[in-house]
Amino acid sequence: MTVREVEHEITVLAPPAEVYRFIAEVENWPLIFPPTVHVEYAERGERTERIQIWATVNGSARNWTSRRELDPGALRIRFRAEVPAPPVAAMGGTWLLEPAGDGACRVRLLHDYRAVDDDPDNLAWIDAAVDRNSKSELGALKANVELATGAAELLLDFTDELRIDGRAKDVYDFIDQAGEWRDRLPHVKSVDLEEVSPGLQILAMETITKDGGSHTTKSVRVCFPDSSIVYKQIETPALMTLHTGRWTFTEDGDGTLATSRHTVVINPDNIERILGPDATVADAKDFVRAALGGNSLATLGHAKRYAEALRS
Repeated sequence: MTVREVEHEITVLAPPAEVYRFIAEVENWPLIFPPTVHVEYAERGERTERIQIWATVNGSARNWTSRRELDPGALRIRFRAEVPAPPVAAMGGTWLLEPAGDGACRVRLLHDYRAVDDDPDNLAWIDAAVDRNSKSELGALKANVELATGAAELLLDFTDELRIDGRAKDVYDFIDQAGEWRDRLPHVKSVDLEEVSPGLQILAMETITKDGGSHTTKSVRVCFPDSSIVYKQIETPALMTLHTGRWTFTEDGDGTLATSRHTVVINPDNIERILGPDATVADAKDFVRAALGGNSLATLGHAKRYAEALRS
């Protein structure tokens, strides 16, 4: 039986306790780690917890449940997958945070794992996935923790909502059935929806912009019938380095309240090329807010007509 043990590390220009907080608070992982789409607590105690993770691995969408042991005094978090997704037979590891002088932190990420049937090809696949994701996660941890402590003006978070005289299930179905959007939404030029497994989707879409141009995005979506759909773009437009979102459908006595939330990090390197030499970060935020909010409200408007027609 071959058990592989590997280690990756990086130095983050932030205090160790602050970096520990970012890793411990898993609800923020989609904003910090590129492979992570969504995380939910299955069980939560003072020092132990079970979390369900949806993420991309070697370009494919997967989900699994992990147990974690948190030790804030030692700045250490241990984790182990309960039922790893094949070809992984076992997977676990440790986050270790150490002071690195001048308020910086050395982050060490340890993994140990085995492959199904001890197969060398499976092990090579896992080697590549762990190496790629570890480097991606550590690089993103550094960038996003340093961003949060030094360049928060690049972050944009907003919500739009629409009241619908219809059932939450029908509104949910309209958003869930994104493969039909080319025929249902005028701003969608083309769409490709892959159902990886029940409730886990990959959505590629070409969207028409107000100026007549278009841009292509690719998202991983996690669907919770009939209440919400969480997504993360794994291919973003040039003005963004990160884009996550959530559709939420809340039914009450007056119908359904549908909301669309977006969280974006602006890419400052592309502002001048796209918006002109005098454009600022604030201009980029306004542009992105209008584009994303406009498309979301347009989509909800069509979902409203769909759900209300079914109710009438």
